[in-house]
Amino acid sequence: MTAQDVATEPLRRLAEEAGPGITIDESALARALYSSDASLYRVQPLAVAHPRTTEELIRVVDAARAAGVPLTSRGAGTSCAGNAVGPGLIVDTSRHLHRIWSVDAAERVAEIEPGVVQAVLTAAALPHGLRYGPDPSTANRCTIGGMIGNNACGPRALGYGRASDNVVALDVVTGTGERLTLDSRQDLRGSSSPTLSALWRLVNDNLGLIRTEFGRFSRQVSGMSLEWLLPENGFDVARFFAGTEGTLGVITRATVRLVADDPYKVMVALGYPTMPEAADAMPAILPFRPTAVEGMDRRIVDVVERAQGSDAVPPLPSGDGWIFVEVTGDDPVEVTERAQSLLGASGCADGEVVTDAAKAARLWKIRADGAGLAGVSLDKPAYGGWEDSAVPPERLGAYLRDFDALLARHGLHGLPYGHFGDGCVHCRIDFPLMDADGAAAYRAFITEAAHLAASYGGSMSGEHGDGRARSELLPVMYSPEAIDLFAQVKGIFDPDDLMNPGVLVRPRAITDDLRAPQVRRSPLWASDATFVEQVHRCTGVGKCVAAERAGAVMCPSFQATREEKDSTRGRAHVLQEMINGTLVTGGWSAPEVHEALDLCLSCKGCARDCPTGTDMAAYKARVLYETYKGKPRPRRHYALGWLPRWGRLVQTVPAVLPRLGNLVLQTPVLRGIAQRAAGLDTRRKAMPRFAHGSNRSRVRADVARRRPEGREVVLWVDSFSDAFAGDHVAAVAAVLIEAGFAPTLLERKACCGLTWISTGQLDGARRELRAATDVLHPYAARGVPIVGTEPSCLSVWRSDALDLLADDPRVAEVARHTCTLAELLDREPGFTGPDLSGHTVVAQPHCHQASVIGWDADERLLRSWGATVVRVGGCCGLAGNFGMEDGHFEVSSTIFEHDLGKAIDAAGPDAIILADGFSCRTQVGDLRGRQALSLAELIVAHPSRTPAATA
Repeated sequence: MTAQDVATEPLRRLAEEAGPGITIDESALARALYSSDASLYRVQPLAVAHPRTTEELIRVVDAARAAGVPLTSRGAGTSCAGNAVGPGLIVDTSRHLHRIWSVDAAERVAEIEPGVVQAVLTAAALPHGLRYGPDPSTANRCTIGGMIGNNACGPRALGYGRASDNVVALDVVTGTGERLTLDSRQDLRGSSSPTLSALWRLVNDNLGLIRTEFGRFSRQVSGMSLEWLLPENGFDVARFFAGTEGTLGVITRATVRLVADDPYKVMVALGYPTMPEAADAMPAILPFRPTAVEGMDRRIVDVVERAQGSDAVPPLPSGDGWIFVEVTGDDPVEVTERAQSLLGASGCADGEVVTDAAKAARLWKIRADGAGLAGVSLDKPAYGGWEDSAVPPERLGAYLRDFDALLARHGLHGLPYGHFGDGCVHCRIDFPLMDADGAAAYRAFITEAAHLAASYGGSMSGEHGDGRARSELLPVMYSPEAIDLFAQVKGIFDPDDLMNPGVLVRPRAITDDLRAPQVRRSPLWASDATFVEQVHRCTGVGKCVAAERAGAVMCPSFQATREEKDSTRGRAHVLQEMINGTLVTGGWSAPEVHEALDLCLSCKGCARDCPTGTDMAAYKARVLYETYKGKPRPRRHYALGWLPRWGRLVQTVPAVLPRLGNLVLQTPVLRGIAQRAAGLDTRRKAMPRFAHGSNRSRVRADVARRRPEGREVVLWVDSFSDAFAGDHVAAVAAVLIEAGFAPTLLERKACCGLTWISTGQLDGARRELRAATDVLHPYAARGVPIVGTEPSCLSVWRSDALDLLADDPRVAEVARHTCTLAELLDREPGFTGPDLSGHTVVAQPHCHQASVIGWDADERLLRSWGATVVRVGGCCGLAGNFGMEDGHFEVSSTIFEHDLGKAIDAAGPDAIILADGFSCRTQVGDLRGRQALSLAELIVAHPSRTPAATA
């Protein structure tokens, strides 16, 4: 029997047992998407299933058992310890199993499917004045089933409890196939269930051991929480099940507790000389019943300042270590008095009770943003692996001192922070995993760190679970008898070891499945280590798969399809597998790679919104470049990638060719023929019109006639604004003159190469950029501002150009002197804009502008002019060539409707639609039949409040 037969036979049996109507996806694409979670580990699964109902979920579990295929349950895939990867069948509960069956406000419980997202459940409970208590940083995508599996917590677990504390009842299918309803409100000691009877006998025989070793402090999450099974805790099997990481069975339904948010909240900000000294204050702080106590030091604050600027950090209490405390209650006077008393008792060097909600929000944001940036803020990549250890809070200060010393002994660096009120410490560490001896160095540190935590009576995991990252080390903190007890529990629930094998019991070694050492075997590691490292920036934390968009833009395609392959994380995982080469074997041309990248809009949202700075647009361009290098390309690459060239060609005979082109593009039959010939989507009815002659030349002549006086500024007209019909260029020139500038319009073309970049024609892009640099740099060298007419083209100078022409120092100088019209006007205090009082402006920042340049200057101007601004997130859906390409119209339209379409409809017909991006204006005209204005056109169309300033 061949290796292929060995792998195929279980899959055949699995599909046969599952029966009709259930898809067991064994494709290389599906397996690549689910080979990693948010941990350091990579395990190739045999197949993936997406059950649509509880009944299908049960059938899938039964089929896996009958076929002898290991099964790993997976929610959002945000597990940090390798809890959600496995060698058999991955069962994704997040795609379909997200129904909220009921919210009982009187009983304060909700009955749900396991794939319900924490933030969605909280939103459903809020109208009743309730919420789901545990709130990890991944709350907008993590599922309740996954939270229960790992016994997740979050910063407010101090007040609202862990996931286990909030379990009321669970319906589960065990590894033996038994269906159980585990209800905390019932005494299960007399149950007729064979599983529960055997479990009670085992507990009864080991009461002393359980009472001695388990439940010693709240964040003792490592191992199994056997303390819930003690008689004094009511033999609470439901709450015990939390934290067993899918090793005993599969949750099919859950009833969870809901909590009321106290109406009054006060923040106390405390400063100490160092973070360990801040941690020493826990015994003084905790008696005041805080709901959250978060700690950090100067390292996190510096990270935020470097990434977001000094304005991102409001004044902090003096010191280099800080504690942020939340105090809540029903009585505002009592809450304030308790906060003041806490401040007085804290022993801080400096501190304050923060009563300003806006300032408190900014302070909490430092902690949240710093945590997100921690993994990419050291000189080398930083990883999890030892990211959530916990000790009793009263011993936290001493533990932190020893932990810093441990890092130093191993020559490692980290950014510690965490839930200090619970004694839990998060830390991303720059393990040398890509080095030849990286795995050995990792093992040496993790092993010593485990002994350090155990010496403080602590837990290797305080909320993420053990998974593949820590299960091997459980004997460091538990006796041999306790380890054997875990195995006996496993034997009762899952005697065949099919439920998430390799975790908790008979664990895989902590270095067995590490992803990074496998990368070193890839030929790409030898030829292009930089690209390999860039692709592996994605750590799988999944901000791109949030229930609702989690940033300004990311990730529009996932919001449209809700499929993992259309997320930034999914694409990164497929690219990582392409680099590995053992699952995705076709290299740059692999069909799995191109299917995953097909619906990427190249919007660059992930470059900013992803905590790790994953730039999928750049990776897609590189893949297309390598795939078609020296080969014929798809027709659309020539039609759209060379669009600036076609635009210039049309303008060579302005009296004839623009009219002919418009006739073809605006006549339905001819348009369809042209679209099919060019590889474009024939469902796209509205096509841009060519201008009758160069807009740049026309406006340059008009400006020359007017001979404006003022400060010099270059008005850089991009290829789209030059070749296609519209008043945008003339409007920008008019506003610049009104603002006291004398605009210069270039005689020579200066194309940024954007369409070459988005179609992966990178050599052509470099040629265009070098030529444009030759034109623009003399002005930049003299300090002349360069105002662009198209935000996506301006963005190229501040992003791709710096990489594509990294050897040309002139590019950075050009980039520094480019600006949007809004950025220029925002620096001009004498410019008085139009009176927009009474106007609602629905503004769609171009996705490249939102992601690379920013839109704050635009928003400040509009609000200062009296407008009511509705800022739309996401992407318009056209995104340059994406929405024009064959097969993309449906997704392009869905993306438009997700944000921009809804905003336009909600604002009504009298609202002004503002869109500086050519694509955005085109999409609005096509899908709503309305005209969107650029900022310059809006200014020109509305009178100024007072006469404009002059130079």
